[in-house]
This record gives sequence, structure tokens and C-alpha cells, in this order.
Amino acid sequence: PVIVCEGDEYPASTLEKRPKFHFLLPHIAVLTGIAWDHINVFPTFENYLEQFRIFIGMIQPGGVLIYNETDPVLKELVEQQGKDLRKIAYGIPDYKIQSGITTTTLGDVEGSLKIFGDHNLLNLNAAYLVCRELGVNATDFMRAAATFNGASRRMELLYQRQGLNVYRDFAHAPSKVKATILALKKQFPERRLLAVLELHTFSSLSEQFLDEYAHSLDDAASAVVYYSLHALELKRLPNLLADRVKEAFKKGHLDIINDREVLKKWLLSQDLNDATLLFMSSGNYDGFDVTQFQDYIPNVVLKQNI
Repeated sequence: PVIVCEGDEYPASTLEKRPKFHFLLPHIAVLTGIAWDHINVFPTFENYLEQFRIFIGMIQPGGVLIYNETDPVLKELVEQQGKDLRKIAYGIPDYKIQSGITTTTLGDVEGSLKIFGDHNLLNLNAAYLVCRELGVNATDFMRAAATFNGASRRMELLYQRQGLNVYRDFAHAPSKVKATILALKKQFPERRLLAVLELHTFSSLSEQFLDEYAHSLDDAASAVVYYSLHALELKRLPNLLADRVKEAFKKGHLDIINDREVLKKWLLSQDLNDATLLFMSSGNYDGFDVTQFQDYIPNVVLKQNI
């Protein structure tokens, strides 16, 4: 009786250029945010917004639209659209962090979570509101939420030992990079945060889009922006100069790396005591498997302790 679908504004296929979410016609819809990060598909922000207006108009009459009111652009758009819909706004639920564990309250029921960060908490709240519409009570929802480890490559814990956590995340759009870094800073405020961001998508490698990343890495104590020259060739994009990338990110000290062996050397040179190491990419760092890095992390720390 229920089907749950995920779809975004990206084209349905190479032949069908309309966005995936224009084919869903939902009774209950969730909009989590608006972030213009596909300039190769939507050349202007107004053209991008229009896809969301169309989607809202396709929600079935009498349907429910659950939306993230912390996104000002989305909030304004929803207020202007869908006059025949029942609208439910949501934000970040009340929560606390103790010893690296996040506890939140939904529907007067408190529970500890394996996930953390504002982005995850927003999504959790949206999921709760959907389940509530389907008749699931808060107690059952929180019992299930407590067991959720998170999605693969979404704030995925790769390695953990005393004083060190290593995560990888699919974050590549500017808003997602900021959200991921903020989440880790809140979760481990006393630790140094080391961030490695790979620019891999067409948009992120486009010079005209690069300025959208301004200050997105500011909260990292040490940061690298990695991009493959081969990826630029495959996407038929002009070369990105390191100085231009540094200018766009507007971070005081930023390392720009184009070679995976140089990236390995950078990682091996870092002090990983009382630290959080974060890999962010929708690519694979030219074949550098970040999951293998956990095999020699203990050796790095041991060598630095001698």
C-alpha cells in the first residue's frame, strides 16, 4: 500500500531530460533543501527554482508537503506555491551531545542515535513526520532510529581508536561540505579537524562555479582540495590553476593537490593525535582507496609518538 521513492532535480536519463522528481506524483512529499549545484543542467538559478515549482504543482490534490523551513529559499518558495496542500514545516529537533553521542527528542520521545550532525537530524525529523502521517508512533520510530548507522558514504565511519575518528562523506556541493564539516566540529569540538575535499563533478570543476565554495573549509584546522587533471580532460574543461582554487575557497592556508601519491604523503605527514580526519568526495581520488588508509593509521601515530 506504500511506496517510498527518492528523486531529485537531476535529469531522469540521458534521453529524458526532465527531472526525476517530476515523475513521482506523490501524496506525501518531502523537500529537504535547495542547492544550485548542477550548472551544467540548469544554467541559471531561476531555471533551477522552476523545477521545484513544477514538482510542488505535481503533488496530488489534498496531499502533504513536508519541507525544511531552515532553508530560506525553500521556505519562501513553499509559501508561494501549493495553496491546496497541507504544509508541514520542520527544522532541527532538540538534541544534546555527550561524550560524542547525540540524543534527540521527537514527539516527546527521547532516544540516542548513532548518526549526528544538523543535516542528519533534519532528515531524521522529516522521516519522522512522514512516518507519523502513515500512522507510526514516536516510540516505534525512535526505537528504529536508534539502530540506524547511516547510509554508505554519508558520514561513514571508516576507522576509530582512542583520540581519532576517520570519516568519509559524499559531500561535494558547497552547502553539503559546510554542513558536514560543521557536524564534525560540533560532535568533536576539542579535536583538530583535517579535511580532504575532492572536486570531481562538472560543476565543482567549473571555474565560474568555484566561488560558491568560499569559506566552506574554514572550520578545518588543516585542509586539502584535491582534483584530478585527468578528470578535467575527460570533462573537456580547462585547467584549474591552484591559485584560482585558493582564491575561491578563501581559506587562510589551503593545500592544493593533483596527484594521489602527493596526497598520501600529505596524509602521512599529519599529526593524527586527538584528531578527526574527513574525506569528502563523489569520486575516488584517482583510485586512492581511502578505506585502506585505516590500515596504516596506527603506524603513523606510533611513529609520531616515538
